[in-house]
Amino acid sequence: MLERDAGFGQAATNMKARFFTRFILLSVFFAAAIAAGMSVHASAPIRPNIIYIMADDLGIGDVKCFGGDRCRIETPGFDRVAREGMKFTDAHAVASVCVPSRKAIMTGRYPWRFNAPRPSGPWGFLNPHLATDQFTLAKMLSRAGYRTGYVGKWHLGTLMRTKDGKNQGPANVDYEAPLRIGPNDYGFDYSFILPGSLDMFPYVYARNGHWVGKVNRQRGWSAFNRVGPAEGTFEDHKVLNDFSNEMESFISRNAGRAKQGDPFFLYFALTAPHTPTSPSGKFEGKSDIGVYGDFVMEADDCVARVLKALDKHGLADNTLVMATSDHGAASYAGPVRKATPGQVHEMEKIGHWPSGIYRGYKFSIYEGGTRVPFVARWPGVTKAGSTCDRLIGLNDLMATLADITGQQLAPDQAPDSISFLPLLRNAEAAAPRKKFIFESTRAFGVRDGHWKLAICPGHGCKGHLGNGASDVEIWRNAVKEFRGKATRADLRRAPFVQLFDLSQDPGETTNLAAKHPERVEAMIRVLETQSANGRSTPGPKLKNDTNGAKPQRSAPKFAQKD
Repeated sequence: MLERDAGFGQAATNMKARFFTRFILLSVFFAAAIAAGMSVHASAPIRPNIIYIMADDLGIGDVKCFGGDRCRIETPGFDRVAREGMKFTDAHAVASVCVPSRKAIMTGRYPWRFNAPRPSGPWGFLNPHLATDQFTLAKMLSRAGYRTGYVGKWHLGTLMRTKDGKNQGPANVDYEAPLRIGPNDYGFDYSFILPGSLDMFPYVYARNGHWVGKVNRQRGWSAFNRVGPAEGTFEDHKVLNDFSNEMESFISRNAGRAKQGDPFFLYFALTAPHTPTSPSGKFEGKSDIGVYGDFVMEADDCVARVLKALDKHGLADNTLVMATSDHGAASYAGPVRKATPGQVHEMEKIGHWPSGIYRGYKFSIYEGGTRVPFVARWPGVTKAGSTCDRLIGLNDLMATLADITGQQLAPDQAPDSISFLPLLRNAEAAAPRKKFIFESTRAFGVRDGHWKLAICPGHGCKGHLGNGASDVEIWRNAVKEFRGKATRADLRRAPFVQLFDLSQDPGETTNLAAKHPERVEAMIRVLETQSANGRSTPGPKLKNDTNGAKPQRSAPKFAQKD
């Protein structure tokens, strides 16, 4: 066992330092409270335990308390958090695809500011997307005296030891040797992970950087049938239960100290309902829309199990629980286990709409790609049964948790994160965030209040998995409508961009770009300015690792004048 794993992930290093940190934080809190004339009660929530639950490819319409009559799946776990806490109806991922969304959550920095790793292996063999000196959620909360854990899908890259000294891949990883880089190197005291998605080999868990079991098989699953290295007993339909067991064990191990004011943070990352659509026997046939509904119900049960574990250990009253998704639902997932382009429409035909009232799906620039279900429960702080319609981004988690735990962020830390703590306290408070940058797989978008700009024609992705026509066809139609090739200036106007008023048109049916060219230009300049400044929050100018965000980054050559 690694030294850093002594006591199953309870940091074995310098407990005196942790106690001193707690003492200072509590002293500062009480001194500030007294100075402000506040009455301080023993029951006041101070540094709550924090559990962040993130589903994978869960659409906003897949959750009953968001989808309403357009949702045919029962989700009592999410619904309980909403009923006992707050529901956010305008929460967004920064990207409609997995890895960039997760980078922003972990760092509070837009993903397009980071360089991609070079080299990088395929699927779950991808190399680290963050440097080990990158400031992360876990490092911040560890500094605040929290014991930190990560359970679930990682997909931010690892560095694996190989038998031939070359970069990691399907044929050369040494599964007898620990990871060189994994979650523990980013501030987590304890980790139990699957390196990538459930349909991405290698199919093997790693606990605190050590592979679990023997990798001695080649396996593939129903969705894309990606065959690769697998641990001998690994089964796709067991993964959610395995992760939930680990979650329950983490809470149990840390419950006693949590009750004594030594809190924990758990990042609980599910692998569902991302393909392969693999509900366990307990959930197979439980919904009335097929295996997709069954799998969503099992993912939701993971949320319910978190709440039950907190109840069991008497921790519910001083634990902030948040549950969300990394982005929108996949258009190729549905009642058939095999990933089938456009099969989401088969569910829509029978009355289940994974994107709810919104247009688009995973990979897309439209709302169905980035608008996600988000619920939060914090007894004594969030009002039970409340709804907040203010704009928040998942990248705002870092600043919010810094605010909650009294951590001061340095000027170069979390440069794109804005605290929504005021909203947790009061759903009607002024919106801390007014502007927001997001992206599909091939285009950028900008929010400015209720206005949304998609800097592309159409869905902003390839379109081959069910989001609609191919991007080539969409661009050819835009050139035809424009009656010729476009200059760089032309690409900043209709029909090459789309402007929507979400307050009047949440389904994004009417492009207003031609009527409001000045607004379009102003919103494009928001993207350019925030890119050039290296940050979107107040503070000194920073450098991007890349060339930053460029409008119309995917405009094909056939659409442009020389």
